[in-house]
Amino acid sequence: MRPTSPTEDLLRLHAPQVLGALVRRYGRFDAAEDAVQEALLAAAGQWPSAGVPDNPRGWLIKVASRRLTDMLRAEEARRAREERVAALSVRDTAVADRAPREDDTLSLLFLCCHPRLTPSAQIALTLRAVGGLTTAEIARAHLVPEATMAQRVSRAKQKVRGVGFGRPDNWEERLPAVLHTLYLIFNEGHTATSGPALQRRDLAGEAIRLTRAVHRLLPDDCEIAGLLALMLLTDARRDARTGPDGDLVPLDEQDRARWDGAAIEEGVALVTRALARRRAGPYQIRAAIAAVHDEAPSPEATDWREILGLYDVLVGLVPGPVERLNRAVAVAMVHGPEAGLTELDALTDELGHRLDAVRGHLLERAGAYEEARAAYESAAGKTLSLPEQRYLQGRAARLRP
Repeated sequence: MRPTSPTEDLLRLHAPQVLGALVRRYGRFDAAEDAVQEALLAAAGQWPSAGVPDNPRGWLIKVASRRLTDMLRAEEARRAREERVAALSVRDTAVADRAPREDDTLSLLFLCCHPRLTPSAQIALTLRAVGGLTTAEIARAHLVPEATMAQRVSRAKQKVRGVGFGRPDNWEERLPAVLHTLYLIFNEGHTATSGPALQRRDLAGEAIRLTRAVHRLLPDDCEIAGLLALMLLTDARRDARTGPDGDLVPLDEQDRARWDGAAIEEGVALVTRALARRRAGPYQIRAAIAAVHDEAPSPEATDWREILGLYDVLVGLVPGPVERLNRAVAVAMVHGPEAGLTELDALTDELGHRLDAVRGHLLERAGAYEEARAAYESAAGKTLSLPEQRYLQGRAARLRP
């Protein structure tokens, strides 16, 4: 993972607040976002040598406001438009000096997760506008050409053009979409769906940072706390998930001394407080499952009965294929691999390589080595992740006569 400089960290921190201030004032998301990107580039070029201004956020807002005003002037030649832009220019200083509202980040998230957008567009726009990532960085994270990602972001901005800025009236209904987008970003960072690396740590770290920001704004929401806890408890294992050559290390073979104890402690505290309020939701249950894994001193000490009970609750709330697949593993750990295989029979191929991978694992535990080898090879042929391919091919090779 490429380390970030203090200037980059500072710019990424202020980017959503600066963008929120401009969109709230001018009401032009697409133009404001371009202006903020230019201001960030200007800061990245000037601050390392000239020094960080006393009020970096105000500096960025002032520069971005000027750039936005220039864009609006160039865009519209009619006199009425010019007069309006001139009027806005007079108030540039007021915009720069006024502190952004504390919920600008949340308002941007709601805008980026607008129902008009597809999930992939929501993720791209969130990473660009709220995360402060460049189009090139987002493209690298998704392993697509920069031009492709630029088109995706541009189309997303056009679709939300004219949408009012601020927390929508039905914001509580839209909050699940925001959390789901953050969850998807984290999952792609934690286990990349394709490419040479198992993890994309920058992406997972960005999801955690943004979820922390939402949690600060809505500290009483139990599901936000649950999502943050889930991310922390899952990300705590990242250093132990790969070997020296980047090869995948499964959970039961990881060196638990390499797990991040501070992240585990914070995650456990978050989910414990959230569950104590007796409004358990899916993210809280997932976090509780992760906590049981993380608090076990060894694989043998893992309380699989508790995990199975939690999965029973989770599947009752979210009866999705991934949740049912994970529950089948818990069933196998409690009642034996044959019972887990019976659970798998009810699942469909929409799970891709993961279904075959779990089937191979349970067949191997059941002593059906030839069938297990075939399942591992099938799974290896379906995944686009090179570390997963190598791991599954290795499991299959061990079972060849």
